[in-house]
Amino acid sequence: MEQEIREVQSVNTDSVNEFQPNNGLATASGNLAVEQSRSAQEVMGAIISAKRFPRDTFTAFNNILKDCERYGLAEKAKYSYPRGGQQVTGVSIRLAEAIAQRWGNIDCGIREIERKDGKSIMQAYAWDLETNYRVTRNFTVEHIRDTRKGSYRLTDQRDIYERTANDGARRMRACILEIIPGDVVEAADKKVNETLARGPKGVSKEDRLRTMVVQFDKVGVPKDAIEKRLGHSIKNIVDEEIVDLIGVYNAIKDNVGKRDQFFDLGEAQTESAKKLTDKLKNESKDKEPDIFNK
Repeated sequence: MEQEIREVQSVNTDSVNEFQPNNGLATASGNLAVEQSRSAQEVMGAIISAKRFPRDTFTAFNNILKDCERYGLAEKAKYSYPRGGQQVTGVSIRLAEAIAQRWGNIDCGIREIERKDGKSIMQAYAWDLETNYRVTRNFTVEHIRDTRKGSYRLTDQRDIYERTANDGARRMRACILEIIPGDVVEAADKKVNETLARGPKGVSKEDRLRTMVVQFDKVGVPKDAIEKRLGHSIKNIVDEEIVDLIGVYNAIKDNVGKRDQFFDLGEAQTESAKKLTDKLKNESKDKEPDIFNK
């Protein structure tokens, strides 16, 4: 009888252990609850801190304008893209982030909510912790890359991250600019234009133009195409045209627009342009089996 009791106790103990918190599922749920609690405490702490130490708008505004006088920021602060037969210019994500940093008491970012069926459901947000004004953008990013030869599905985690981050950055930019006062953004944009027109200190206009030609050459745009867009020799370029070309270059480099949307490339291309075209073709060929072998 004593042996039977010991056996029963052993069975009951094993049954109970199946439902203890050290079970994998329970542990995962516990970790999630802890993480949610920690996040909630961080948010509450940030709100309390923002209320205790509100922004000095006068100082913040002056610091933003001072940042915009730095050529390193200014040359990355604008972009251009064609829409409806017109060219639209705007503030880049880099300038939006710089403004948010100086304005203070702002929480912004990008998060992946869900990933399934070859696509990610994303959220970009910006939150003014002082006023409790929050802007969010929910959007879907398909794990696909478009090429001249067609589209192929992304499977590498780094490629997926880069695709979602690039798409998310544009939405986060829109969220930031929606919570920052419009006159602050306009003043920053105007100061950036002045900085770009002036150019970096100690660099002549001729050196700037030579550097610009080299940079465009690297993204596949020859000097002839630049002059065709300007309608005159690059030597006769004016400050407003320099600012415009910098925005165009940023758009091409950041994949906001394509070269042929801004320039009439024609048949004549530089060696860099030919190499870039060949590289894109080779990449397309390497990825095409992903389309046809499904």
